[in-house]
Parts: sequence; structure tokens; C-alpha cells
Amino acid sequence: MTSVSVTPPRLRLLAFGPWRILRRSPRATAGAAIIGLMVLLALLASVVSHADPNTGTFDPWLNPSATHLLGTTALGQDIFTQLLYGARLTLLIGFASALIATTIGTSLGVASAYFGGRGGEAINTLTNVFLVLPGLPLLIVASAFLRGGGVWSIIVVIALTGWAWGARVLRSQALTLRTRDFVQAAVVTGEGPGRIIFREMLPNLAGIIAANFFSTALFAVLSEAALSFIGIGDVSQVTWGTMLYWAQAKQSLLHGAWWWVMAPGLSIALLGTAFALLNFGIDEISNPRARHSGKATRVLRRRAAPRVTVQQPGDALFSVRHLNAGYATPGGSVRAVRGVSLDVHPGEFLGLAGESGCGKSTLAFAATRLLDAPGVVFSGEARLAGQDLLALSSEELRQVRWREYSMVFQASMNILNPVLRVREQVFDAMQAHGVTDPERLEARARELFNLVGIREDYLSAYPHQLSGGMKQRVVIAIALALEPKIVVMDEPTTALDVVVQRQILQEIDGVRKRLGISIIFITHDLSLLIEMSDRIAIMYAGEVVEEAPASSLYTGAKHPYTTRLMTAFPPLSGPRERRDGIPGRPPSLAQDLPGCPFFERCPSRMPGHCDTRKPATVEVSPGHKVACFLHSPVVQATQPQEERHALASD
Repeated sequence: MTSVSVTPPRLRLLAFGPWRILRRSPRATAGAAIIGLMVLLALLASVVSHADPNTGTFDPWLNPSATHLLGTTALGQDIFTQLLYGARLTLLIGFASALIATTIGTSLGVASAYFGGRGGEAINTLTNVFLVLPGLPLLIVASAFLRGGGVWSIIVVIALTGWAWGARVLRSQALTLRTRDFVQAAVVTGEGPGRIIFREMLPNLAGIIAANFFSTALFAVLSEAALSFIGIGDVSQVTWGTMLYWAQAKQSLLHGAWWWVMAPGLSIALLGTAFALLNFGIDEISNPRARHSGKATRVLRRRAAPRVTVQQPGDALFSVRHLNAGYATPGGSVRAVRGVSLDVHPGEFLGLAGESGCGKSTLAFAATRLLDAPGVVFSGEARLAGQDLLALSSEELRQVRWREYSMVFQASMNILNPVLRVREQVFDAMQAHGVTDPERLEARARELFNLVGIREDYLSAYPHQLSGGMKQRVVIAIALALEPKIVVMDEPTTALDVVVQRQILQEIDGVRKRLGISIIFITHDLSLLIEMSDRIAIMYAGEVVEEAPASSLYTGAKHPYTTRLMTAFPPLSGPRERRDGIPGRPPSLAQDLPGCPFFERCPSRMPGHCDTRKPATVEVSPGHKVACFLHSPVVQATQPQEERHALASD
């Protein structure tokens, strides 16, 4: 049984098919078109040209013309005809050698990593031996020994001398995969080695295997050309390499026949380019991270709108207005944040809660321009102290980040560089924003450590010498280095035990009160937010469904979703009682939601109202807002009183 539930997103190259790969990647399309054209011309060589590539039936040293597109050789052979026929053996050598070498390298590399033990060490030793042997001299010796064996002897020699480096790379990657949780889960469930290797590991190595294949194919073509050029290959055959050999032997450049050298040389270069393009395209398809690497969040609204500083509503420090954000996928847009408006006031602790996948992190990252591609901000504004972050250029945004706002990421303790001392990493953010005086940097670092409750001597430590809670405190200290106006914390204590969580949260709250900064705290733990926050916003399916002061939410939650969240966990004191989770699952964010997103799971739903239109956000008490038809004045006016009470009690 395949461990589907714990398997991370795979490199699904094998599931795409060639046409889908070409359709999704322009570079793969270009590479495949070049290779396809070469293969087609090679196969139709006798149709395209009626001349014999080996027979000199024309005058020697003819210049290129309409009759002879690339001129003729010193022996009167048509160069264009030789180029077409030479493509046959050249491509055969490249693809056959690559196929054999990749098969050997993949088999030995993955087997060595998966099985380990003495067999794995023996394979690794053999790989190392082939790696240290000089490639070209080994090719020359082996080719000389097998001389006269024809094209297949060259293919075998190139394949046997070109598999080792691919095996080493694949072994390294397979060793990493071997320890991943989804492979361990497959082992525990009783899957056999063959199934694990072919179903769990090889799909994740598809991009590397493809790179290995195309690189080896290019190596084979170049090796054959090199062997033929120095006269070791079978020069009686017509390949692009033997064309270079005869052009050099007949001193074509001295006769001004540069096209004799140019034609096979450019063809080899073009073939290498095609291999590279096809490999890049496959990597884009099989590895989404490579496709989006280095890309910033796209902001689709008003590209050239003038940037002005305006006062926030109600003197809010940070104001999000009608923000729509999500992800652009081949299957369409996923709207993970839907028309959210939210304010954060100076010095306020705002909690953001909801189930996994409800859009909390996407909201925070989109509003601060930290959403990774293919993340997209479709519309809306995010103003910090009156300045719209979504309208800033990259350089302007760099100046604002960390000085005006900073982030503490989920499991952010892992962002510390293991080879740098903690002191250097605390200095980095300050140095990036112009603080260069060593004494000032040191004094500020010590002050920050005192703020978050770490001894100053740990500045000289490496990250591995700190506990998880201490590393988390270091990351929080780095976020506070320039005293930003607001800090966004995305579940910063998730990986820590409850005792350390409480200690760190108390430190955060103490620092907030001393420095007067604002905090947006994202978490699943609603009880924690009620204790720590000034105000709480509840998100569901990309929308804020309820927003209230923490005390008001605790004593009188209004939205059925919030009520269910509040009663999902039993209290530590009081009589024992049975608690139930929320049945059903959140709706897909890839589709339009015409009504209330909680309709299907709501025990108080009203068909005809909740499923047909969006509930307006109403203020039921000062500062307490809820988006629910149970509290809509329009619905209350038309609903019988007994029915309203029954629905509310549910």
C-alpha cells in the first residue's frame, strides 16, 4: 500500500506525458522542436538529398550555392548531404550512450543509497574509481582497443566511461530521500524495496535523471567528435565528428572552406542547446520550486498608480482593504484570501485564528509582499503608516522591510545558518540597513538578548548549541533588531512544547508593551489568543467571519464557526463533558462561493439565505463584527422569532 497521506508533493514528471510537458514549457517546446527537426532530416536524408555522402561526384572545393547549400569537400562530396547522413549516427551515438549510461548510473546510484551496507559501499567504491580515472585518456585507450568494432563499440565505450558522475549525484539525492518520512512510512507499511524505489523514490528523482540523460547524451556526442577528430574513431563512417576530422585533415580553413568546419560544429552546438532547453523545461515541470525560484509576488492591480501617503481609517497603523490574493495554477486561480479588510492599531496585539488552509498565512504574506510565487495579489491595498506596500518598487520595499515591519516565520528556528555564529546573524539585518559601527552592533545585540531572555554569552554560540526555544528567541530578537512598527508572527511556537511556548509568548508580550510595537500573531490555538491578544479575527475559507476584542469573543462568540472552535477542546477544570469537532471539511478555494463559506458545515444554516448570497458584516456590539445571517437585521426582520432562537441555540 502506498503511503499517499504522508507523501509530499512529488515530482510528477512520469504522470505528465510528453505533450503536456511541451504545452506547459516554452523552453521544452523549443528544445524538442530542434531535436525533432534534426531527427526528421536525418531520417529523410535520402529524400532531401539524392547525392551519396561518401562518393565524390562533384568538383572539389565548391562554394555554397543553390545546388550545393554548404559547398563540397576536397574530394567532391556534398557537405549538406554529409551533414544529413551524419546526423543519423551522431544522434544514435548520443541517445544510445545516454540511455545505457543513465540506466547503469541510476540503477547503481539508487541501489547503493537504498540498500547501503557492504554492497552499497562496494558500488560507491566502484563509482569513485571511475570518477578518478581521466575521462579522455580512458576513452582513447578503450577506443583504440576496440577499434574496428563499428559504431556500437564507440557507444559502449562512451557509456561505460560516462555513467559514474550521474551515479554519484543520484546516490547523494537518493540518500536524502531514503531518510524522508514518506519513504519510512512506506517501509513500515510493508512495501517491498522494488515498489518503494520505483513508486516513492524515482518519481522524486525524475528531474535529476532527465538532467543526467541529456548531459550524458551531449557528452557522448562531444566524445565521439573528439575521438574522430584525433583519428581514433571510425573515420570511414559519416558522423559530425568525422566531418570535422576530414575538414582538419584536408586543411579546409587554409582553402577558405570554413563552411566545412562550421556546419558540423554549429550542429553539435545547436544539439547541445536543444538538450539544455529540454532539460530546463522538464525541470520546470517536475520541480515547481525551480519554476518559481527568485520570483516575487505578482501584484495585478493598478500597475502604475501614483503612490500617496494617506491617513489610515481610525488612525490604524496597518490597514488591509478588500485584499484578494491566492495562487495562479495551471488549473486556474486559487483565491485563498477573499476580500479581507482588517486594521491593526499602534501597540495592539491582534490574533489571527482558524483551521489549516483558511488563508491566515496567505493573508499575512500577501499584505507584506512576502508571498512566494506563484502567489498573486489580485486586488486590494495593504497600507503601513499610510504607505501602500503593494505599490512599492523592489528597492523601496527592501528599505521598508525590517525597519518598518518584520516577520517571524513558522518553525523559524530553522532559518538560522548552521555555519555562522549567532552574533553574525543578529548583526545581518542591522548592517543591511546601514548600522555598521561595531560597538553599536554589539551593544544592540546584547540589548536584544536581554529583551528576549537569553544570556549574552550565547551570541558567540553556533545554532546547534542552542535549544529549540533559545533559537526561537534568537529569531524573535532578530525581528526586533530595528524596532519595527509591526511584527507578523506566523505560528512561531508550533514546534515547541507548551512550557516553552508560554515562556516565549510572555517574553513577546513584555517586549510589545515595552517597545510599543504592534503584533499580528497567527495560530491555531484560540485559547492562547484569548489569553494574549487585545483583539482576535477568525478566518474561514479565506474570509474574516468574526472580529472582536478577546474578552468579548470569549464570553459571547457570535458566528457558529467561532463557537465550534471555542468548544472543540475541553476545559482543564469543571465537569467532564463530551466535545465534538466540526463535521465536514472547508470548501475548495479554487471555486466561487456564492453564499456563506461555512454553509455546508453550519448547524444553523438557513437555505435560501446562506447558500445564495454573502452575509454582510454587521457590528453587533462596539468592536464586535460578525458576517452571519443569524445577526443580519434584514433576515431577523423576516424570520419568525421562535425560529431565530432555535437556530441560534444550535
